[in-house]
Amino acid sequence: MPVAHDRAAPAKITVIIAAAARPRKTVTMLKALQQMLRPANPAPRAAVPEGTRYYVIGDIHGCLDLYEAMIEAIESDDSARPDAKTQIILLGDLVDRGPDSAGVVARTRSWQQERTVRVLAGNHEEMFLTSFKRPEALRHFLKHGGRETVLSYGMTREQFNACTLDELFDLLPQIVPQSEREYIAGFEDMIVAGDYLFVHAGIDPARPIDEQKRTDILWIRDRFLNHSGPLDKVVVHGHTICDDVADHGNRIGIDTGAFRSGVLTALVLEGDRRRVIQARQRETGAIEISRSNPND
Repeated sequence: MPVAHDRAAPAKITVIIAAAARPRKTVTMLKALQQMLRPANPAPRAAVPEGTRYYVIGDIHGCLDLYEAMIEAIESDDSARPDAKTQIILLGDLVDRGPDSAGVVARTRSWQQERTVRVLAGNHEEMFLTSFKRPEALRHFLKHGGRETVLSYGMTREQFNACTLDELFDLLPQIVPQSEREYIAGFEDMIVAGDYLFVHAGIDPARPIDEQKRTDILWIRDRFLNHSGPLDKVVVHGHTICDDVADHGNRIGIDTGAFRSGVLTALVLEGDRRRVIQARQRETGAIEISRSNPND
């Protein structure tokens, strides 16, 4: 029995040595695993060209009071910051639904005399212009907020209610001057600034930017909104109402439903930084301006 004990001793020593060696291997493996799991350097954030500043305003929809408050807030914000090549971009849908589409268009034209303000076409501008071509298009326009637009150009409610569709169709070119229609028809389809693309509704994720269809740019929803993969640019858009700025990484929606919620939103882009300015109408009718920094 003592001999058997002596023979077994080396085996015990071997086991002890192996057990002692395991922690070293474990440490090595853990280090390798940590190295593998360590996040890669973060990708650079989307940016606009150096030395530029963009104020991008969502769908206004005839809400002149909110628009005036936003203009004042933007002018104040821009003047308080270092000099930059500043551009204002309106994402379309200036008209319909709200009470003063004509006033919004007129204010935009006057603002363009003071600084660079670029305007994108929205689906409501398209419906507005198409309503001059045939009565059925006018009927469709009126059902989607066009009634308020027609009234904003000077027609009284009594006159409007007394008109048949055909009579209104004949009167419309007299109510809205040709020069106004030509101005609206000149709105842009899309704007690119650095890593950003600005459009009204969105883009078809399956097509390159330079092959987009205008109908998609003005009207698209699900195919764009449900796309979670990367896009050629970060798309800043309106058209689809959201409770607040909707940042999904590949796209940023800033239509906060001004005509319904009383909130008009502007996204401010400078370098790789983003800020938000909102004009918010309270129940008292007073309009308040709020500012936030989503990057912080």
